[in-house]
Amino acid sequence: MKTFEELRIAEPILRAIQELGYEAPMPVQEEVIPILLEGKDDVIALAQTGMGKTAAYGLPLLQRVVVEDTYPQALVLCPTRELCLQIADDLKDYSKYITRLRVLPVYGGSSIESQINMLQKGVHILVATPGRLIDLMRRKKVDLGGVSNVVLDEADEMLDMGFTDSINAIFDALPAERHTLLFSATMPKGIASIAKQYMHAPKEIVIGRKNEGNQNIRDIYYMVRAQDKYLALKRIVDYYPNIYGIVFCRTRKETQEIADKLIRDGYNADALHGELSQSQRDYVMQKFRIRHLQLLVATDVAARGLDVDDLTHVINYGLPDDVESYTHRRGRTGRAGKTGISICICHVREKRKIRDIESVINKRFEAGKVPTGKEVCTKQLFNFMDEIERVKVDEEEIADLMPQIFRKLDWLDKEDIIKRIVSLEFNRMIEYYKNNGDIQALDDEPKTRKAKNETPKKAKKETENNNGYTHLRLNLGGIDGLGPDSLIKLVYQQVGGGIRMRHIEVKKLYSTFDVLNAEAERVISGFRVLHVGNRKVSVEAITGNPKRKSRRAEHPKGKGRKKKY
Repeated sequence: MKTFEELRIAEPILRAIQELGYEAPMPVQEEVIPILLEGKDDVIALAQTGMGKTAAYGLPLLQRVVVEDTYPQALVLCPTRELCLQIADDLKDYSKYITRLRVLPVYGGSSIESQINMLQKGVHILVATPGRLIDLMRRKKVDLGGVSNVVLDEADEMLDMGFTDSINAIFDALPAERHTLLFSATMPKGIASIAKQYMHAPKEIVIGRKNEGNQNIRDIYYMVRAQDKYLALKRIVDYYPNIYGIVFCRTRKETQEIADKLIRDGYNADALHGELSQSQRDYVMQKFRIRHLQLLVATDVAARGLDVDDLTHVINYGLPDDVESYTHRRGRTGRAGKTGISICICHVREKRKIRDIESVINKRFEAGKVPTGKEVCTKQLFNFMDEIERVKVDEEEIADLMPQIFRKLDWLDKEDIIKRIVSLEFNRMIEYYKNNGDIQALDDEPKTRKAKNETPKKAKKETENNNGYTHLRLNLGGIDGLGPDSLIKLVYQQVGGGIRMRHIEVKKLYSTFDVLNAEAERVISGFRVLHVGNRKVSVEAITGNPKRKSRRAEHPKGKGRKKKY
């Protein structure tokens, strides 16, 4: 393996990347950097996301810039605003010790006037989304006549997003004498067409095999019934306590629904889809990048350009229509030489898709079994033990407290203390899973039903069984400005966090929700002292059939049996 010095990277750039922790070039960098530094050949590089592509083209581009010439000498085209900003930030980091070198990102959703002002001051490398660059060209505010190096980053995604006409218009404005570098994770027909039209005898560099998936990623599928998909998702997430990943959904509606359900069930999640405003998108993505979110529920289009290196999991809440989309999804984990897990939650009709994907990525999926409640609790328990082992103890801070604490717990032996700590942390989860049956794998379903003499209707009924939960009614509703999210917030304010809520319904005059039996009294007690104006707010438990009672409760004269605490 070569070093960056052996690749002839200049000293100022070398110094900057060493400070960033770059030790040795990755395969794509080792292949691409010498060709770009020589500046003779066009290149098509096929490599998965997270393989170090930005440095592969960024370092030689920076090294070839003539700082005295303050016009765009290199152009990097990318599909999304987020990727545009990420590339520009990386290039600025690499060029930290090159004085007066300017990199400018231009993208939609931001002031075009400020971007024009920056262009007028002089720019060496332009990183752009096709739409905004076309807008600047139409206004005659950018001159591409001096561009000698062009990079198409994530070219397949740009084609998927419908930028073909814009790319053609941009290439028409570029000089005929230029070097073109095309990066893509896959090689669809559209890429071959661009290569034929705008590149001259390009060298093809393939890291791995064409369209082949990253071999550091485990591909697992869980075959379940349609009505069990969400339950399976929760069970899988619970089984990986330190999960940090993206849950991909097919539609905007499904994305929002799944995110809302996860939030209501106490998971640290949020949604990312096309119906959000740019400021909302930025807010959600920033929360995810800094790990204030564990799960991002997203559509394919919304997640494009989200550049995060440390994802542990990608979860496909149903498979995409094409293999290329799956390749992009799974490529977001297992990056920079790390391992990752790509999970598919699917039903029997998608079995053929699994086989099609296997043939393209040249890898077999593992058939997963949805974890049982006992397996989840065991995994959570040992994760908790790991956290206890790793916790940093500040002796000085707690020194004054320890004598009193030792006296308080002196009557307990070591074994009793450990048992109590475990019980305090896990009682809620143990009770939850104790009262929820295991999710049956679809392949085993007919045999299981026959053995138990069950019908599909009965099996569904058991899946939705309310055992272990208490159905509560709050005398505030939509007329009071309450919604599902504000209801959850209100409960947490009055009772404290950690309450697991489900089946939340906000009616006009009242709201209902379920909590674990062990938490019901705590919730009811928490609302005994709350008043809104002169009105006393109360929570009460409804016995019997929750749905029937909640309908009666809508009418003040109804005679539904209610139990007050």
